[in-house]
Amino acid sequence: MRMSELSATTVTPVPTLKFYLRERLLHAGERTSPNQSQYDETHVERVRLVRALLEVGGLSVAQAASVIAALEAELPLSSVFGVAQRAVSIPASIAADEMDAEAAPTVGATLVAELCERRGWRVYPNNPGLALAARVLDTYAELGLEGITTAVLEPGADAAQLVAGADLAAVASAAPDTAAMTRIVAVGTVLGDSLLAGLRRIAQEAESFRRFPLPEGAPAPDPLTAAAIAAHLEDC
Repeated sequence: MRMSELSATTVTPVPTLKFYLRERLLHAGERTSPNQSQYDETHVERVRLVRALLEVGGLSVAQAASVIAALEAELPLSSVFGVAQRAVSIPASIAADEMDAEAAPTVGATLVAELCERRGWRVYPNNPGLALAARVLDTYAELGLEGITTAVLEPGADAAQLVAGADLAAVASAAPDTAAMTRIVAVGTVLGDSLLAGLRRIAQEAESFRRFPLPEGAPAPDPLTAAAIAAHLEDC
């Protein structure tokens, strides 16, 4: 197919496709003349992947490129996990913290280390989640909100363990297809964060209605339908 057909198939403007090519997010087509190339289903699949990483996963172009490079390099699954985890948006200041081996342990770092010890979680010290979790706990303390830590740390760890088990079960379901397993690791890690964020927001509102009923006379939400969600998506 020509680029115009690739554009129509993926509902992606031609200038955007050319941008993907320049940034090496999309592999080159087969050159058929000085000004023409042919594209195939691998390009359709790649465009959809790139758009998922950028538009749903919220990655920058550079971060998406690192994930795609990991997919193409046929790295071990553990390495792909690492690349994908670091691609997920973590503030630069926190990413720098994880490399500062000389920094004195903070309250948050101590709490995270103790949590990992209690649960038998063994990870490398450069796992970006360690620095991120520690910074959040330190921030709670700085804001005088230590009670949040007490209330959510263990339940949050329970939820994370459950999700991690589901993530790895999904990877295992693709065995022995290494390429499929790698794709699930990379895409699932990035998009999984967005999925969890969405589900958490749904659950928080639903739980708030259960625990704190609306004032008398206040309109309650109507039962959800797929059509209602789709209509809202079109407005966003």
